[in-house]
Amino acid sequence: MNAQNANNHLPITDMKQHFALVTGASSGIGLEFARQLAARGYNLLIVSNEEAIHDRAEELREAFSPQLSVIPLVMDLSLQSSARELYEYTRTQEIEVEVLVNNAGVYHDRDILDDSEAFTSLILNLHMYTPAMLCYLFGQDMRARKHGYILNVCSVTSKIVAQRLGTYASTKSFLAAFTRSLHIELKPYGVYVTNVSPGAVDTGLFNIRPWMTKAGKCLGIIVSPETLARRGLRALFHGRSKVTIPAVFWHILTFIILLIPTWLLRLIRRLGWF
Repeated sequence: MNAQNANNHLPITDMKQHFALVTGASSGIGLEFARQLAARGYNLLIVSNEEAIHDRAEELREAFSPQLSVIPLVMDLSLQSSARELYEYTRTQEIEVEVLVNNAGVYHDRDILDDSEAFTSLILNLHMYTPAMLCYLFGQDMRARKHGYILNVCSVTSKIVAQRLGTYASTKSFLAAFTRSLHIELKPYGVYVTNVSPGAVDTGLFNIRPWMTKAGKCLGIIVSPETLARRGLRALFHGRSKVTIPAVFWHILTFIILLIPTWLLRLIRRLGWF
């Protein structure tokens, strides 16, 4: 665990009540969540496995109030020990996490058995074990305080069972079910838990051609990280259990995909269409 370059603008204890923890915050969706939470007045603990998180922290400090505390932390969240280590770090630094955003993840589109054992372990831990344990650890503190917010970034693929999405979709399906259950458990205690399920997001992660990205955004099929973060946080702070972004298109597409019988999926695979 690397906790170097922590922000020294203010003593952490002076700002204890207003920290948001965002994982996978060095770029894309996670960075945008961090920006919008900072704009709402939250101090930040931003986590990534990339050293670039230190640069992002400096940019956030410059972009917002000098009173904003931004703490960058380099950590590999695909390790099963990472959730406990991250939680203990906040305790030793006296950081009280009011908002937890479980965003860290990897997009995946490949046959299950073509993956390495190491990658399979990574995606299972990163999408399921670590976010679930972070919810468990920080959720207990929030329940005791009777206040807090947890946002889990799931995916529209959580309802899709298809070739080449087996590992990715299944891990997101677990996180979606886990989030719904936790929402029901914690809302009576004043803790809001929300599943944000995006479709395609313009982050470069999907390797979509520029003209297709532009067309998709014009049609409302592909959204920007800014739009996703804004709508996701709005749903979270309003206590919604789930928000799909963009909603109409992906609800219709998911419904159609669920109607496809398994034999037809096998035929599509044999023909090489997907």
